[in-house]
Amino acid sequence: MTTAADIITAPDELAPTRSAPDTAVAVEGLRRHFGSGERTVKAVDGLDLRIRRGEVVALLGPNGAGKTTTLDMLLGLTDPTAGTVSVYGQMPAKAARDGVVAAVLQTGGLLSDLTVRETVEVIASLHGREALARVPDVIDRTGLGALVRRRIAKCSGGEQQRVKFALALVADPDILVLDEPTAGMDVTARRNFWDVMRADADGGRTIVFATHYLEEAEQFARRTVVMHRGRIVADAPTAQLRASLGGRTLAANLPAGGGDALVRHLRDTRGISDVRVDAMRVSLRALDSDAAASALLNAGAHDLEIAAPTLETAFTALTED
Repeated sequence: MTTAADIITAPDELAPTRSAPDTAVAVEGLRRHFGSGERTVKAVDGLDLRIRRGEVVALLGPNGAGKTTTLDMLLGLTDPTAGTVSVYGQMPAKAARDGVVAAVLQTGGLLSDLTVRETVEVIASLHGREALARVPDVIDRTGLGALVRRRIAKCSGGEQQRVKFALALVADPDILVLDEPTAGMDVTARRNFWDVMRADADGGRTIVFATHYLEEAEQFARRTVVMHRGRIVADAPTAQLRASLGGRTLAANLPAGGGDALVRHLRDTRGISDVRVDAMRVSLRALDSDAAASALLNAGAHDLEIAAPTLETAFTALTED
C-alpha cells in the first residue's frame, strides 16, 4: 500500500520565504485545539503553508481533517491556539474587513426577508461606492439575474450558495476562500460557478477552496494540499500529486481457463502492484502499462481498460488508515 511517505510533499518551489513579496497567505506552526485534558481535540495540529499571489489551491481531506477550521482561522473567524496566520502581511480579521479576503462558506445565514438584490446591495454598501457600482456585473456573473426580486427565504440551498458567491465577489477581493462552494448546486450551476472562478484565476486572483468533489479539484486546482488528522500529508502541483503513485490502472476479464496462473504471473512481475481479482475480473497498477496489457491479452484476457492515475487514487492512499 502506498503511504504518505511515498507522495511528494512541500516542494521547494511552492515554499517561498517569509519575506517573499508575492506571498498571499503565510501560515506558521498553526494549531487549533478544542477541549482540554484527555478530551482535547487537535483539529489543526501544526500547519506550515505558503500560498503565492495568483495561486489556485485545493484543500482536501476527509471529514474531521481540519480543513474548515483552517479556513476559519484564515478568515479571522477563529483564533489559533498557537502559531500565526497572515493575509498579505495583515491579521486575517483586518484583511476581511478591508475586503482583501472574502469567502463563500458552508455555514452562515442570510437575512430571509431581504430580496437577492437587496442582500447584495447591503453588503456592497459596506465596501463603498465602487462595490455598489459592481452589483449589476456581480449579479450577472453569478447567474442571479432572474432571482433579484426573490426573497432569500424562497431561494433553494443552491441558489442561496450563489448569493453567498455574489457577496464574496462584490468587494473584488484579492483572495477568495471557498468552503464546499458548490454544495447544493445543480450540475449547470456548478459548471457556471467554476467558469467564473477560472476566469478570476486567469486574472490573477488567489483562490483557496475546500471541496469533497475531487473532480473539481482535479480539473480546477493548480496545486493540491491534502490534510489528514489536522496535518498536511501532501502538498504538490495537482498533476504531480495525481501521478505520484506511479503507473496506470488496468482491468480486464480473465480467460475462462488459466486465470489463476495469469494472476500468479502478474503478482510475480516486477513493476506490477495491487493485483486484485473480483469475480472473473482482474485489476492492477503497472509502471509499464503496455507490457502489462500485452501480458493480459496474450493470456486470453479481454475487455481491457487502461486508466491514468486520478486524484482520488492519491487522496485515498494518503488518507486511508
